[in-house]
Amino acid sequence: MFPNLALRSVLKASAGVLRESSSLCSAVSAKRWTCSAALQSGPTFGCGECEHPGEAGRVGTTFILTLPDCPESQLSDLAPTMLRMDYSAVPLAQTTDDIVKRLLSLELASHSDKLRLKKAQLIAKVQRDENDRSSVEVQVAILTARIRNYREHLQKHHKDKANKRRMLMAIDRRKKLLKNLRLVRYDAFERVCEQLGITYTFPPEYYRRATRRWLAKKAFCIKVFNEVQRQKAEQRLKMKQSSASTNAEAAKTETTSSQ
Repeated sequence: MFPNLALRSVLKASAGVLRESSSLCSAVSAKRWTCSAALQSGPTFGCGECEHPGEAGRVGTTFILTLPDCPESQLSDLAPTMLRMDYSAVPLAQTTDDIVKRLLSLELASHSDKLRLKKAQLIAKVQRDENDRSSVEVQVAILTARIRNYREHLQKHHKDKANKRRMLMAIDRRKKLLKNLRLVRYDAFERVCEQLGITYTFPPEYYRRATRRWLAKKAFCIKVFNEVQRQKAEQRLKMKQSSASTNAEAAKTETTSSQ
């Protein structure tokens, strides 16, 4: 009986110790991840400077989230009081009250509506006449607005591979159009680059690493080309000689027949 009583007392004592340790751990964990209200209301993100109890000699670190400096957007020059493209030509929209004007303005418009208005502004700078919608200058203006929009998007979401591919395809398309416009109408090329703020740079010269295999292949191709040209020259010479001989024979037959 005495061993049973001793065993019960030992179990009760161990249970009390475990209960006290669990309550202490919960209190420490609750205090460990709490910060003061003044620090939470500060301008920095994350945890502020606070000492965590239960960890002797350790002081909390200040985590500050720094955002990169984003360049100025191409849509920043659009005033928020401007009307959307669908309502700018409606005379009734100019005489409505302020609430309706605000609903129809760019202040509450989507990004696609602002981009459409920016495209229209760039097209108006370079188009040949009011009805021009498909010339090379208009295509360059549309591609320019699209490229700048992709670039601003990729500066925020640099892992978006699909839009990066679309931007590179648009850049290649605009480069081809500008190259053709420069060869055909140089004055229009200069005007488009000046109005749209495009800096045209020439493509780099063709560069290829000269390896032994490439040099041997090039020498062999040149040798084959020279041999083919020599054979063609011999064939042309034979044809000339044969034609000359036939002409001489025809002349002889004519003279004999005339005699």
